[in-house]
Amino acid sequence: MAVVYAVGVGPGDPELLTRKAERILRSVDVICAPTGAAEGGSYALSIVEEFIDRSRQEVLVQLFPMVKDQQGLDPFWEEAADQVAQRIAAGKDVAFVTIGDPFLYSTYLYIHRIFLAKYPEIKIEVVPGISSILASSAVSGLPLGLGAERIAILPATYEKDELKRTLEEFDTVVLMKVNRVFDSVYAALKELGRDKGGVFVRRVGSAEEEVHHDLEALVGQKLDYLSMLIVRKNPL
Repeated sequence: MAVVYAVGVGPGDPELLTRKAERILRSVDVICAPTGAAEGGSYALSIVEEFIDRSRQEVLVQLFPMVKDQQGLDPFWEEAADQVAQRIAAGKDVAFVTIGDPFLYSTYLYIHRIFLAKYPEIKIEVVPGISSILASSAVSGLPLGLGAERIAILPATYEKDELKRTLEEFDTVVLMKVNRVFDSVYAALKELGRDKGGVFVRRVGSAEEEVHHDLEALVGQKLDYLSMLIVRKNPL
């Protein structure tokens, strides 16, 4: 029976793929890759391009609009799931590639729920990937947790009061896709006296990777979508 593989391809460096992920990508009939804009390329696909043989494998780039308000986007998820289901019905194995890990704030999860509801007969195998959180911690030299320390991960947007509570209650806070709200986040850190205990990482694992410990220098700057901020309460 044909299989859908949800393959985490890591944060950007092809060498951070697992051996299992590489084996599956080389062997499947179809590679599905998400893109956030119809005219744009797929970042996940660019990471794994060297493992793909386009002469014998189909590469299907699917549109997943990356917008804050997800209302009205179900037709995009439905169409992507239907395209995969058609290939599974034809006996073809499909790998859906997603940056980071498939089950941590990934694009893949939008169609995973459709597979479960609409195509319960499809066999799904999830191949974990290295999260950008782990990669950013490693490249910046800022550990995520030690002993009984607590870690919080917040996606995209943050209400100021909620953010301040989280920063006070957790030892390490990871703020993902922080680009659009960085200035307000920095202001909250400043109020709490936590502005010196963080690191900003851009496009970790890629040729454009940047690591910034001077957060104040980033205020007012146009920042990359693929970025995160890690803040520790106590240094090691």
